[in-house]
Amino acid sequence: MPSSVTLAEDLSSALQSAPLPRRLSEARARLDGPVVFTTSFGLEDQAITHAIFANDLDIHVVTLDTGRLFPETYDVWAATEEFFGRRIAALSPNRDVLEALIADQGINGFYRSIEARKACCQVRKVELLARALTGAAGWITGLRAGQSTNRRETPLAEADPAYALIKVNPLADWNASDAAQYVSDNRVPYNVLHDRGFPSIGCAPCTRAVRVGEPERAGRWWWENDAKKECGLHLHPSPQEAARLQEVL
Repeated sequence: MPSSVTLAEDLSSALQSAPLPRRLSEARARLDGPVVFTTSFGLEDQAITHAIFANDLDIHVVTLDTGRLFPETYDVWAATEEFFGRRIAALSPNRDVLEALIADQGINGFYRSIEARKACCQVRKVELLARALTGAAGWITGLRAGQSTNRRETPLAEADPAYALIKVNPLADWNASDAAQYVSDNRVPYNVLHDRGFPSIGCAPCTRAVRVGEPERAGRWWWENDAKKECGLHLHPSPQEAARLQEVL
């Protein structure tokens, strides 16, 4: 059997000139085991959701419900289910762990330090993702190389050592207008916050609209001086962090 790195490289090469539905069907065909797509209902994710449902691909669509999402995000979640006539599975934070976090740092304690914010992301996002990807052979994401400096080397497919699977980024070479055009052409519901200056939408307390000239992800955790602007879902972990995640899985 080819190594995961070789499999990812071969898949990335095969996806180069293919349209989105073909990229997803090719990934599904080449990955031996369950494939999971995690959506946060942004423009990129809405495009991928359409390509999956419209082509009846065997890809599990799931969302991470942190409990702190914008009302508009819940609205587009409901509209998306109605549009496609499909339910989108949801994972929520572990009650006991979440209650302990809030007891320790307060309801908005994540504003106090990067460490506190990352602890919140860990409980509300990262642990949910670990559950979503349990047993999966592939993980579909809406990452684009143009979203941030930290993501500019994003490949179409890569081996993910943290979750021991192949991570497929079918929009890696798209730009923001490509995603918007796809959603518009297919009349897919989208989050109205995109029309209000939110190119990237996460939890409500941690996301603001961006100003003219700011990077796409400048509105995420804007009080921090961290150019990476990541919650922990898409970082390349150290060997120790990867080992800990495997314990969760």
